[in-house]
Amino acid sequence: MSIDDINVNAFGKVAVLMGGWSAERPVSLQSGQAVLDGLKRCGVNAWGVDVQKATVLDTLRRGNFDRAFIILHGPGGEDGVIQGALDILNIPYTGSGVLASALAMDKLRCKQFFEGAGIPTPGYMVLDDSSDMEFVQASLGLPLMIKPVLEGSSLGMSKVEHSEELLPAWRQASQYQGEVIAERWIDGEEFTVAILGQQALPVIRLETGNAFYDYEAKYQSDETRYHCPCGLSQTEEARLQRLALSAFNAVGATGWGRVDVMCSEDSTPWVIEINTVPGMTSHSLVPMAAKAAGMDFDELVCRILAQTLDVARELTTTGEVTNGG
Repeated sequence: MSIDDINVNAFGKVAVLMGGWSAERPVSLQSGQAVLDGLKRCGVNAWGVDVQKATVLDTLRRGNFDRAFIILHGPGGEDGVIQGALDILNIPYTGSGVLASALAMDKLRCKQFFEGAGIPTPGYMVLDDSSDMEFVQASLGLPLMIKPVLEGSSLGMSKVEHSEELLPAWRQASQYQGEVIAERWIDGEEFTVAILGQQALPVIRLETGNAFYDYEAKYQSDETRYHCPCGLSQTEEARLQRLALSAFNAVGATGWGRVDVMCSEDSTPWVIEINTVPGMTSHSLVPMAAKAAGMDFDELVCRILAQTLDVARELTTTGEVTNGG
């Protein structure tokens, strides 16, 4: 399917929801502007809406919007809150529904779910002000990844390589909303798999000179390298794509998203997290994967939006994995 197969007039008036009130607001504004520009280039009657907690419901009611493109990152936009509001207003929207959004946003509950579903994910422990840090270290080893469970874009995350760094890392992460976890560090290569409908796009391998793929590496550095083709054999790439689709479907995610995977040195894949509203900035990964699959940015955003139509099933390929090259 190409962009010529999409009847943009069928979209009606579209609200591109961006901004919000989470710590990821600046990234959301960048992503939202890119999506808005892409939709407008395609001829869509799209309107940017800078989401404010106190006014967003009135704005949506007064706007007479036919559907919404959600490009809000973090709490309030990626956690089921705005999805529930749109359900009440009977406005179709892009991406996952309330349950899958809430589950994927909460890294702790999502990991617990992965364990129950048999999806490999690194070991972890919940940290609080009463945690025995020596026991945490003895249980999980070093290095460790410390992360707040309700933030995205690597905010509040840090790699701990020495025991004396563990408590300061917890304090830093605890400044953000929600609980904090210590996660077993996986030595190996980092990959990401973009999902569009039930299609796994070409896998991207990430390479950064930083300790990990942090906020600076994601959005600011021009030194981060993105490899697509990812360097895996066709069989190994397809294996990661199938795992990503399994994790995506297990939490009930729909529409589009991104699954992050680490492969240890023995080639064992570990699912790290699911992003139900990935970034769409100039440094973002989903547009890169789409380009490798022969899809430019404008077609990508129109295909995501097309999933809100009743004919969405005709616009995606069930269970297909796509190799770049």
